[in-house]
Amino acid sequence: MTSETPVTVYPPDETGGRRVRADGTILGLAFSVRDVVAFLQEAGLQGWDEMDVVRSTAIEWRGGGPEVWAQ
Repeated sequence: MTSETPVTVYPPDETGGRRVRADGTILGLAFSVRDVVAFLQEAGLQGWDEMDVVRSTAIEWRGGGPEVWAQ
């Protein structure tokens, strides 16, 4: 995965978790920006941190931005 790969973070579910998808693959269910960072690092973006995730235009936040973790 490269930083040009579109990543989608879906709206929170009833537990507050947000599905994270990259390259058409579900990476996991995130409960915070820190979780999104961990998934992206596991997918090959080891240098990314929380600020990269919050600022990146390669991440599409659906149902609210990185500050939204509840329905």
